[in-house]
Amino acid sequence: MQRTAAGAKAPNAKASEIRSLEAQLIDRARARDEAALREIMQVNNRRLYRLARAILRSDSEAEDVVQETYVRAFTHLDGFRGESGLSTWLSRIAINEALGRSRSARPHVELGAVSEAALEAQIIKFPVSPAGDPERTMAQREIQRVVERAIDELPDVFRMVFVARVMEGMSIEETADLLAVKPETVKTRLHRARTMLRENVEKEIGPVMMDAFPFAGWRCERLTEAVLKRLGVGG
Repeated sequence: MQRTAAGAKAPNAKASEIRSLEAQLIDRARARDEAALREIMQVNNRRLYRLARAILRSDSEAEDVVQETYVRAFTHLDGFRGESGLSTWLSRIAINEALGRSRSARPHVELGAVSEAALEAQIIKFPVSPAGDPERTMAQREIQRVVERAIDELPDVFRMVFVARVMEGMSIEETADLLAVKPETVKTRLHRARTMLRENVEKEIGPVMMDAFPFAGWRCERLTEAVLKRLGVGG
């Protein structure tokens, strides 16, 4: 009995510790602590980039959105009340920024609505690298490009859920909260997205899929430096 009680308290204690560490990081960021700003960006770069790209389907525009998100967030950190996690708050800013750009660029369908025609979208067929291909690295890169194109072709509402749930590993509840829809809607849209991407193809290239739309290395560092420069932090 005691073991069960202790086990039940452990997750809450861990969550409390995480919130405390995040609060400390945010306080340092408010004071323009360079290390704190870098840590926040490096932790969130990939998620924000993928979410923005899911809306805009453009590498360069998505990168612009991520940079603008950080500048807006870091100059308005006093407005962060901690009602949700920092990553969720940043994600919402990025989504709103990307949607704003999308609306000004082309006719836009709200993420909260989807037509019956979209639900009946045809399954897309994708090529699969032949088994035993000696150029494994090249084949994986081609598969990655296939995956990225396939994701880009998904209707907006399905693409957002797929990126959040499958590529970023967000829970159903987190995704529903982020996109302002019901958990049941997340489940339905994810099922439709998976169907369109073809289950057999997903099984073949699942490990490679997690590396689609990478945002690390020099790109991550370059964006971090650009944001710090705009904020007047560091050398």
